[in-house]
Amino acid sequence: MERVSGLLSRVWLLAGLSDATEDQRSKKMEDKALEVYDVIRTIRDPEKPNTLEELDVVTEKCVEVQELGDDEYLIIIKFSPTVPHCSLATLIGLCLQVKLQRCLPFKHKLEIYITEGTHSTEEDINKQINDKERVAAAMENPSLREIVEQCVTEPDD
Repeated sequence: MERVSGLLSRVWLLAGLSDATEDQRSKKMEDKALEVYDVIRTIRDPEKPNTLEELDVVTEKCVEVQELGDDEYLIIIKFSPTVPHCSLATLIGLCLQVKLQRCLPFKHKLEIYITEGTHSTEEDINKQINDKERVAAAMENPSLREIVEQCVTEPDD
């Protein structure tokens, strides 16, 4: 009977450690998500003088981070254009891609989507903004690159 009791004590101890480890991992992912959000919230809208945060295009809840391996993360962003027919949704996605590629100090994979039901052509736009070749080609266009730079550059305080 003592042997069973000892085994049960060890199992409970290990289960407690497992919960603590899971809590630490969850906290770490929340911290990473906030770090990502701090990078994207200051991106400026391409046609308005506001940031994406001010327009509620991005919020803290739109960022999810998952651990892929040692210091490598999957970042999933779901943004909401201001109107269902927003003609600049692809450009906003491009700005998110560029700023995160430049500013994140850790290894990551990036997936950016329009929040389901918030845009009339969300499926097509989601394909475009997650296609590395299309993103690279877009950034080779001088006019487009200039607009992206204006949106992602931090204003001088």
